[in-house]
Amino acid sequence: MIQDPMAVLAVLLVVLAALFSLAAHPRFGKLFNVVPLLVFAYFIPTLLSNTHIIPLESPTYTFIKKWLLPSSLLLLTMSVDIPAIMGLGKKVLYLFFGATAGIVIGAPLAYLAFGWMIPAEIGDEAWKGLAALSGSWIGGGANFIAIGESVGAKPETINMMVIVDVAVASVWMAVLLYFAGREKEIDASIGADRSALEVLRKKVEAYQLQVARPAKLPDLLTIAALAFGGTVLASWFSKMLPEFGGIVTGFTWVVIIVTTIGVGLSFTDFRKLEGAGASAVGSVFLYLLVATIGAQGNFAAVLDAPAMVVIGSVWMLFHAVTILLLCRFLKAPIFFAAVGSQANVGAAASAPIVASAFHPALAPVGVLLAVLGYVLGTYMGLVCAFLLQMVHQFIF
Repeated sequence: MIQDPMAVLAVLLVVLAALFSLAAHPRFGKLFNVVPLLVFAYFIPTLLSNTHIIPLESPTYTFIKKWLLPSSLLLLTMSVDIPAIMGLGKKVLYLFFGATAGIVIGAPLAYLAFGWMIPAEIGDEAWKGLAALSGSWIGGGANFIAIGESVGAKPETINMMVIVDVAVASVWMAVLLYFAGREKEIDASIGADRSALEVLRKKVEAYQLQVARPAKLPDLLTIAALAFGGTVLASWFSKMLPEFGGIVTGFTWVVIIVTTIGVGLSFTDFRKLEGAGASAVGSVFLYLLVATIGAQGNFAAVLDAPAMVVIGSVWMLFHAVTILLLCRFLKAPIFFAAVGSQANVGAAASAPIVASAFHPALAPVGVLLAVLGYVLGTYMGLVCAFLLQMVHQFIF
C-alpha cells in the first residue's frame, strides 16, 4: 500500500513513537516488562511488510543502513566515559569481558557441535547469520546489522537470526531478573563483598550530575555534524583501504573507522554532548535500524529457525556457564555478572532493565557497560566471524 520512501520512513517513525508512548503509560507500560520493547520494534514492521502495508525492499532501508548505522555507532561510542567505566571496579570489568569471551568462543563451539542440523540449502548463510548475531550479543542492534552487512548476510538470514535472538536472549534475561530477586542469597552463598555496590551507586550519580544539561540548538547541530560528517569521512577513507577474506569489506572499514572516531571523541570535550542528547539521537537511529531489519523480514524464514535456535541455545548456555563460574571464582556480586552479561547480550535496550532490577540507581551502570559493548561489538564480532567461517569450512 505504501511505496514512497519518505512515507515508509514516516510509518517506521510512527510505529516507534507509538511503542515508546505505550512504554511510558502507567498501565500499558507493564507489558514491556514482560516482552521487551525491542521485540515489538522488530516484529511490528515485519507484520506490516508481510501484510503488504509497507514494502519488503525500499530505498529507505538502504539509506538507513548506509548512513544511520555508522552515525549511530559514532554517537553511541562518543558518549562512552571510559575512565568512569574503569573506575567501576576490576571485577565488573572482568565479568563484562568474560561475558564477551563466552560469546566469541561459544559461537564456533556450538556451531561445531550442532552445525549438522542446519539444512544444506542454507549454506554459507549459516555462519554469516551466526556472525551477525554475535555482533548483537556483544554490542547491540547496530553491531548486528554492521557485522551482517560486513559478511554479506541476506535479509532473510538476518530475520531468521532475529528469531533466534528473541527466542534465546529473552529466556536468559528472565533468568537474570530471577537472580535480581535473590541476589543477597546468591552473594552470601559465594561470599561476595557487596560494599562495592554502594561505591558504584555514588559514581553513577556523580556521572549523571556531571553530564546532564538542557539541549540547545548549537548542541543538536554539532551532534548532527559529527554523526554525518564522521560517516562521510569514514566512507571516503574506506575506499582507499583493502578488503580481506570477504569479511573485512569497504562497509566493514566504514564501521571500524566511525567506531574509532567515536572512541577518540570520547576523550575530548565533545563527550559532554552526551548530556545534550548525543546517545539519544544515536538511539533514534538505532531503533530505526531495528525497525528496518523487521521490515525486510520474511515469515518464511521461520521454517529454517529451529536448527539455529538449538545452536543459539547451546551458545547461550556456554556463555551463561562461563559468566557464572567466573563470578564464583572472583567472589563478585551476582549483580556484576548479570549486568556484565546483559550489557553484552541485550545492549542498551535491556541492560538498564536488568541493572535497575537490582537497584534503580544502578540502571546507568547497565548503560555505561552497554555502550562499551557497542565499541567491542564491531571488533569482537569480526573475530567471531572469522572463527565461524573457519568452523564452517571444517564442517562442510
